[in-house]
Amino acid sequence: QVQLVESGGGLVQPGGSLRLSCAASGRIISINTMGWYRQAPGKQRELVADITSDGATNYVASVKGRFTISRDNAKNMVYLQMNSLKPEDTAVYYCNAPRVFTRGYGYLEVWGQGTLVTVSS
Repeated sequence: QVQLVESGGGLVQPGGSLRLSCAASGRIISINTMGWYRQAPGKQRELVADITSDGATNYVASVKGRFTISRDNAKNMVYLQMNSLKPEDTAVYYCNAPRVFTRGYGYLEVWGQGTLVTVSS
């Protein structure tokens, strides 16, 4: 019905940058909030940042000033620009849309498959 596909993960040295992208496709009428979560080995999944269709943003304290979330509503895309990366940012990053209004299926919560970000020298 609706798919989220992430891209842009990889290996980067401490202090480096990466940009994650997430594309939503399928029977979409509208998407309000879109966000990025991450899960490090042995840890619970946590919200990194989210953004509403109006552009209001929210960040976990540990990434404020380093990460920037943005979106293109016309393309149903959300991005996460990650700067000054630290080893503790290493995790699988997941795209999430908690409330997608769809054609024929009502409201759905959708997750991407995840993309691995490794910060290491």
